[in-house]
Amino acid sequence: MLKLGILDQSTITEGSGPREALQTTTRLAIEADRLGYSRFWVSEHHSSKALAHSSPEVLIAHLAANTSRIRLGSGGIMLPHYSAYKVAENFRLLEALYPGRIDLGVGRAPGGRPLSTRALQEGHYNNVDPYPQQIVDLIAYLNDAVPADHRFAGLSVSPSVDTVPELWLLGSSGGTARLAAQTGASYAFAQFFGTPGGSDATAFYHDNFEPSLMSPNSKSLAAITVVCADTQEEAEQLASSSDLFFLAMYKGMELPYLPSVKTATEYPYTPYDREQIAATRAYRVVGTPQQVKARLLELAEEYKTDELMIVSSIHDLDARLKSIRLVAEAFGLGNEQSESAEEVQA
Repeated sequence: MLKLGILDQSTITEGSGPREALQTTTRLAIEADRLGYSRFWVSEHHSSKALAHSSPEVLIAHLAANTSRIRLGSGGIMLPHYSAYKVAENFRLLEALYPGRIDLGVGRAPGGRPLSTRALQEGHYNNVDPYPQQIVDLIAYLNDAVPADHRFAGLSVSPSVDTVPELWLLGSSGGTARLAAQTGASYAFAQFFGTPGGSDATAFYHDNFEPSLMSPNSKSLAAITVVCADTQEEAEQLASSSDLFFLAMYKGMELPYLPSVKTATEYPYTPYDREQIAATRAYRVVGTPQQVKARLLELAEEYKTDELMIVSSIHDLDARLKSIRLVAEAFGLGNEQSESAEEVQA
């Protein structure tokens, strides 16, 4: 059975503000929990007008308090900005509060423009890429396994609990796949970025995985943009909002919100704009429940994974909630959860 999760970026929509965006994220997490989705991750972006938060660990605590079953995680923490030790402390605390429900997804990207990166890394003067060593350190800290010859030998992480968050390395390149395989972490490929080579990177990861304290076996997923509606025409209309949003980003313009369908359909696109949108659509799944299910199963086979994560930028909240419901129904997620509950009762 294919597992499905959701990645949310708390996008501010046209006509609303950041508080409404955070409320929407909470509504989505609650509904995803009810529907039987396996994970709900929140992203990290800095100095963005269109995205409502920059601290996944804070938002995860709020979402976990409002849900009961679903795993909550970061998609992800931009680790080079921070101390690996402090990140380990934050997520060990979350794991202590919500045991067995916390994912720690980390990435190498800045999550913002150069100005915010300089502000976040003020006082850092190391020209060496710290990320690979940070991953090694993070695994040691999370598992209370700091070696005797480590520069911080004897260091412990509180609170001391008997479970550990799942560690996922997020990326869109073969370099991250290689690092995830070498360190024995799980690997999440950001297919929704539109970067080619994801199936090859994932295959390399599985073929070269080395068991570690984090996991004895390889585990991967791919994050994919999905827009689902009752009809193809409706799905295309809903997807037009993100078409315009990412077109503007591609052209170097930052929109302060996700535009409405009306704004998107009335925009004066050039022929080049339409070519760019068509090229981007090749990486997205837009259609009816049957079409979406068929394509997601194809992508799961292509990536040799039993888990996918849905990214859906839809302006209207009701339409977005309906989109994730239609996908859940197409895959029988609610039925699977009900059958599990019946087995426990029996």
